[in-house]
Amino acid sequence: MSNTYADFKNSSSGPMQQSNALYERALKTIPLASQTFSKSAQQYVGGVSPLFVERGDGCKVWDVDGNEYIDFVLGLMPVVLGYRDRSVDDAIRAQLDKGITFSLATELEAELAERLVRLIPCAEKVRFGKNGSDATLAATRLARAHTGRDKIAMCGYHGWHDWSIGTTTRNLGIPKAVRDLTLTFPFNDIEALDALFRKQAGQIAAVIMEPASVVDPHPGYLEAIKELTHRNGALLIFDEIVTGFRAGLGGAQSRYGVTPDLASFGKAMGNGMPISAVVGGADVMDLMEEIFFSATFGGEALSLAASIATLDKLEEVNGVPHMEETSVRIGDGIGKIFTEHNISEYYAIGGPDWWKRIVPLPDQKIDAVTLTSLLRQELIANGLLMLSGFNICHAHCDDAITDSVFAKFENVATKLEDALKARNPIDRLNGAPVQPVFQVRKS
Repeated sequence: MSNTYADFKNSSSGPMQQSNALYERALKTIPLASQTFSKSAQQYVGGVSPLFVERGDGCKVWDVDGNEYIDFVLGLMPVVLGYRDRSVDDAIRAQLDKGITFSLATELEAELAERLVRLIPCAEKVRFGKNGSDATLAATRLARAHTGRDKIAMCGYHGWHDWSIGTTTRNLGIPKAVRDLTLTFPFNDIEALDALFRKQAGQIAAVIMEPASVVDPHPGYLEAIKELTHRNGALLIFDEIVTGFRAGLGGAQSRYGVTPDLASFGKAMGNGMPISAVVGGADVMDLMEEIFFSATFGGEALSLAASIATLDKLEEVNGVPHMEETSVRIGDGIGKIFTEHNISEYYAIGGPDWWKRIVPLPDQKIDAVTLTSLLRQELIANGLLMLSGFNICHAHCDDAITDSVFAKFENVATKLEDALKARNPIDRLNGAPVQPVFQVRKS
């Protein structure tokens, strides 16, 4: 159980003393001691990992014990320029002097919408939300309204709302009637979606999918998805919460040249500020005047100002190509380090160029949880805050940072090589192993 996190050795002293104490305090009033599963104690080795961050700057963060880390989590990817980016922070401060939330719309809404329409191929009209789940829910509701159908074909992760999370093992509290309206299919498998359409003939309103994720789409796959979806009278929705402003400035749809009917954006859109958007063709988006997608904070001005500044700077510094170059350089370099330390049979470098990641390779001797736990333990011990992916921000695009990452990974690989040679590698863990939330993206 997660509430035993601080019961392990080194929990009452050492480099995580304040973090462990704050964890015990927070548990008394906050379930899981965190607002997000993926930021919780479940994702790190118990007792020897930081759980609370005090501040960030550039691509680094400092925990409540004062330990410094190069951060490859980046708040689960919203931070695309870096912590405390001056352009974004100045825009927030300037807007703060005018106000935050108003009784009518502001010009900022039109300014940001115009930028998104210019950058994103499918965008003719835009509506704003506060998180990715807002935008994916709005897109599916639009599709249902447009087609008059109820069912959704889904591939990937699309947020915490009932229609999506009901397909996972985290479906407690979600009615079966709701769960039955969402159907899943695997990525890069056009035959599976074709079979779904044939089985559910005339019932599917939309196909919603991440156009790219931990792997690239096969050549022609997205084109085939679009043709099959339209042939069956459904809408194609790209969930670009992850890929937006990372796979391409206009999202994966601009990178791969396939334009959906609707798309959702978020995360990197505001460099850490809470903002998302659903965008699409005017013929569908005009239904926003009929369906109910209306929230008090949809036009909150600080996030709008931050998003405008974020997109402007990404264009100004050519940020997306530079981040991809850094991702490839880091992935290639760490792959060589793993090979030199004879651990490449347990840890591979995978993922598309814009989102390299470490992929555990379990075997009969060592399972995936043990491999992941050992890796995260040694990453933390060497000043690297990371889950699986190298989430890159513009502040990482610096030779000194990259060189530091390689030096740290030399130490990580040395410790992993030694642990993996042990009779019982799990004995090298200094606390509770990680607890997977659930898996929706196949490596």
